Amino acid sequence: MSSLRDRYSHTGFERGFMPRRTLKSAISCVGHGLHSGQDVTLKLLPAPCGSGIVFHRVDLGLSIPAKFDQVNDTRLCTVIGEGAARVGTIEHLMAAVAACGIDDLLVEVNAAELPILDGSASPFLFLLESAGTIEQGGSRGTLEILRTVRVEHNGAFAELRPHNPGGSGFELSLAIEFSAAAIGAQAYSLHLTEESFAREIAAARTFTLAGEIEALRNAGLAKGGSLANAIVVDGDKVLNPEGLRWADEFVRHKLLDVVGDLALAGAPISGRFVGSRTGHALNNQLLRAVFADPANYRLTGAGLASVLQLSAA
Repeated sequence: MSSLRDRYSHTGFERGFMPRRTLKSAISCVGHGLHSGQDVTLKLLPAPCGSGIVFHRVDLGLSIPAKFDQVNDTRLCTVIGEGAARVGTIEHLMAAVAACGIDDLLVEVNAAELPILDGSASPFLFLLESAGTIEQGGSRGTLEILRTVRVEHNGAFAELRPHNPGGSGFELSLAIEFSAAAIGAQAYSLHLTEESFAREIAAARTFTLAGEIEALRNAGLAKGGSLANAIVVDGDKVLNPEGLRWADEFVRHKLLDVVGDLALAGAPISGRFVGSRTGHALNNQLLRAVFADPANYRLTGAGLASVLQLSAA
């Protein structure tokens, strides 16, 4: 599999001359929602050139574009909605879609939440790789960051910065810190390519603290959570019998979330992300802050018509 860095060179990725990509064939899976606990059927289908990523609630007959300004809930996951239609826990699929360089995709789902599967992005990456991708003409665009944009809350922050001289693609660095001794302070950096995503962060699972589970369920959340789809931490202990996939699996998963949340920009980002203790809310606020001032960014490529319309709204 070719890397995103190879496919999108300075003359292609940076200037937006690469053709858009969609799936070669449809593929589906079944599972249940992490927060709802409901059974869910998910189908991923090829989409017309220029359509972008669109979620379609087949049970309601309503569609929602995967854009940052459609986000209406960020409690423990990212939820997009339009009218009566909502789709939650989209960040793991969106991360895999971004890493695979897919521009146009129809996501059909029959419930208000995507299936959690094993709590990571690996099952979604497997589905996308199994379906395959094809070029379909048009021009894939790029969101180039021109100046540093920062959002912060209670000591946490998230930034998008321009590249250092000679930089390309999308570079990310994240630090986290939890009082639970099993997590503690962790940091991780990644230059996003299809290979680095698959090798370094795709398999990192979502996690929670044992002491918070009862409160989450009382709030109507985490009804479908289990040791099969989430890491559970109790002080200095990891309660999952199989243990961790990496010693720093926690920060890797948080970085996976960043990739998925920022994929709602509507185009691949050319720049650097730096964050500390960020979450879904700050990630979304960061994109809103970027698009709030046209001096923050440059949009390139004919494939960015929908982003241009959105940013001008």
